[in-house]
Amino acid sequence: MIVAAIEAGGTKFVLGLARTDATGLSLPELVFREAIPTTTPEETIGRASEILMAAGKRLGRPEALGIGCFGPVELRKDHPDWGHVTSTPKRLWRNADVAGPLGAALGLEAAFDTDVNAAAAGEGRWGAGRGLSDFIYITVGTGIGGGVVSGGSLVHGAAHPELGHFKPARVEDDAYAGFCPYHGACLEGLASGPAIGARWGCRAEELPEGHRAWDMEAAYLARAFAGFACILSPQRIIMGGGVGMRPGLSERVSDLVGTELNGYLGWLADPGARRRFVVRPELGADAGLLGAVALALPRAELP
Repeated sequence: MIVAAIEAGGTKFVLGLARTDATGLSLPELVFREAIPTTTPEETIGRASEILMAAGKRLGRPEALGIGCFGPVELRKDHPDWGHVTSTPKRLWRNADVAGPLGAALGLEAAFDTDVNAAAAGEGRWGAGRGLSDFIYITVGTGIGGGVVSGGSLVHGAAHPELGHFKPARVEDDAYAGFCPYHGACLEGLASGPAIGARWGCRAEELPEGHRAWDMEAAYLARAFAGFACILSPQRIIMGGGVGMRPGLSERVSDLVGTELNGYLGWLADPGARRRFVVRPELGADAGLLGAVALALPRAELP
């Protein structure tokens, strides 16, 4: 079967068609992929619909549609705003309907969730969360967000987890006020790509390995992850995103998680266990797009 997949990000929409069997046991084959910039809702959704319909005519009509979207979003199926972006800092996208027009254009009912929940679903089915019942996928990039799998199911609740707005203890010599327009010095406000850029005056990828920025970045992530370990008891944290997948960062954060916990969680006292606790996504940059495929398949939330 052909599945249409959309990783709807705040900077770009990544569109794909994947060929998979209905069970989704094997890693799907991405037979089409294209990225477009996220501009206005009307322009972006219209262009995404056109591209996917044209690709479907060439490669096979999609039988299912999965969308992983930046948020916050409304996930309650019985709510009139299901499928909408809600209180996002991107003002043009506040209250924008994403799932409705995309589903209508393709003639399919969309499976819709957050972008990070989608990535968690993908990593749970085919990647670094495979075989685990409890884990977190967290992206560190333009923003910071997390998808939580607990007892084999994606966590939603009243809305969905917002791990990026957890407030870690401040690094002692950090006077930066924070980038988040809602909370200032939350994890996203202190450790996202834009926060790094605003604090140090250049893009994160331009900072050399020995720069003080990376000590601070690892410290904030480790303080947050130690909190997540105590609150959610995940077996693993999978860290993706443009900043999160920087070589060596996951290992550095793993070591500092142990320092933060100070032996409290015995199963993380062993250095080898810690190195298996914070890892990079096995699906790499395709975690979000393949995760959108996973959402559209039966039992997408299960490892």
